[in-house]
Amino acid sequence: MAKARRDPDALFAPRREPKRPAFDFVLEEIAELGPTTRPFFGCTAIYVEDKIVFVLRDKPSSPRDNGVWVATTPEHHASLRKELPCLRSIAVLGAGTTGWQVLPADTAEFEASVVRACALVRARDPRIGKVPKGRRRAKGRP
Repeated sequence: MAKARRDPDALFAPRREPKRPAFDFVLEEIAELGPTTRPFFGCTAIYVEDKIVFVLRDKPSSPRDNGVWVATTPEHHASLRKELPCLRSIAVLGAGTTGWQVLPADTAEFEASVVRACALVRARDPRIGKVPKGRRRAKGRP
């Protein structure tokens, strides 16, 4: 059986542009911090240095939770809600309290709230951002 040959010109074909994340204006708002992005369960996670600060979500499966997810901890929820009144818990994460909160895309104050949250990140507000736990090693591996 003959081996299939690759088209040598395909090696130099232009790559297609990567898909732009939802609500990408967030990246512009914090650009001075040099944010990086990574895929996150069909969404886009935004990191500043070693901290995850936001997840950008726009999925038709559960539109109630679309918007900008804010990485925080439960002890900061009340104080952040004073500055970001539309901030609320995320339904797809279950009934319990988690550190994650969402600025919902379907609210009138969405963009203004996101811009304010970005200003908090630029100011290095300790209430936003978490250093993710390291990946666990497989059993028996050093």
